[in-house]
Amino acid sequence: MKHLRLLCVAGLLAVGASAAPAQILIGQTAGITGPVAGSMNETILGAQLMIDSVNAQGGVNGEPIEIVRLDDGFDVKRAGENARVLIEERKVVALFMSRGTPHTQAILPWLDKHGVALIGPSTGAMVLHKPVQKHVFNVRSTYQRESEKAVQHLHTVGIDRIAVVHAADSFGKDGLEGASNGFAKAKIQPVAVIPADRDKPDYAAILPALAKANPQAVLWIGSADAVAEGVKGLRASGSAAQVVTLSNNASGGFIKQLGKASGGVIVTQVFPSERAIAQPMVKEAQALAKAKGQGELTPQMLEGFASAKVLVEALRRAGPKPTRAKVLAALDGLRNYDLGGGLDINYSPTDHSGIDFADLSIISDGKFKR
Repeated sequence: MKHLRLLCVAGLLAVGASAAPAQILIGQTAGITGPVAGSMNETILGAQLMIDSVNAQGGVNGEPIEIVRLDDGFDVKRAGENARVLIEERKVVALFMSRGTPHTQAILPWLDKHGVALIGPSTGAMVLHKPVQKHVFNVRSTYQRESEKAVQHLHTVGIDRIAVVHAADSFGKDGLEGASNGFAKAKIQPVAVIPADRDKPDYAAILPALAKANPQAVLWIGSADAVAEGVKGLRASGSAAQVVTLSNNASGGFIKQLGKASGGVIVTQVFPSERAIAQPMVKEAQALAKAKGQGELTPQMLEGFASAKVLVEALRRAGPKPTRAKVLAALDGLRNYDLGGGLDINYSPTDHSGIDFADLSIISDGKFKR
C-alpha cells in the first residue's frame, strides 16, 4: 500500500507538471551593463510593463512569455556570441530588442542561419531597413530620419554654422548620412565633421577642433556616456553652442549623466511624448507603470513598451505552440496593426520598417519637453 501511495503521488506530480503551461522563450542580448546600460535598462522596464501585463492575464494563447536576457556589455563580439547561445542552445522562438548598430549586425548571420526573427531592435540603422533584412522587424524610425530632421530644424531657426561629431562606426556613419541629407536640402555645409572613437572619444582633440570651427550648434552622434562627457567638456571650454543628439540618448539616465549641463540639450524622439495622456499607447503604458509603482515614463521606456506590443501581437497571430517559422509568417502578414493613436505597423515580405515618426524634445528642469 505504501508503494502504491508513492506511485499515486508521483503520478499526480507528473500530471501537474504536464498541465503547467509551456513558456514561450524569447531571447535578448543587450548592454545591460556598460556605456548604454542606463537607457537600455529603461527600455527593458518599458517592455516588461507589457510582458508582465500579458502574463498576468494567462499569457499568449495560454502560454506565458519568458524573456531570456544575456548581457553583452555593449560589446559587438559578445552580442554575436550571445545570439548564438540563445538560438542554438536556449532554443528561443525569436530574438527581441538588441541594442546598437554593429551589435545587431553581428546577430544577423545567426538569424539567417536558423530562420529566427528579431523584433524591435533598439537601433535606427538604415542597414536594417534597406535592403530589407528578411529576419529583422523594425518598430522605431531610422537614425537618418532623426539626424536629417535635426539639421533641418536648426536651419529653420536660423542656425547654419553646424558641426557634426559622430561615432566612428556604422551607427555614427548612418547618422552622418542623414545629417548630410539635411545639409543638402538646406543648401549649407557643416563647419566641421569630426569622427570619434565609439568607446573612448579623444576629447583632447575633439574639443579644440570644435573651438576652431566655432559652430552655433553641434550635432553629436554617439552613446550616452560619450555624448554626456562631450557636452560637459564643451561647456567647460566656454562654448554655448546648441547641442543636439539622437534618440538613443532619450533616457532619464542620460539627463542624470549630463547633470548641470543638461539644460537646453535637444534630443530627437521617435515616439510621441511620454506625457501625452491623450495618446492611447502612452495612456496604456502610464497606467501599467503606475500600477507597478514605477513613476513617470521615459522615452526609452515607451520604445520598449511599443516593441513588446509588436512582439505580443506576433505571438498571438502565430497561434498556440508558436514556432520560429510561424512567428516569421505572422510578422510578414502584420498589416494595419495600430500601436495606439494612429501609430500603424505594416510589414510585408518586402518591407520591414516600423512607424515613420520623428520629433524633437529639449531638456528642461530635468525632463524632456516637446
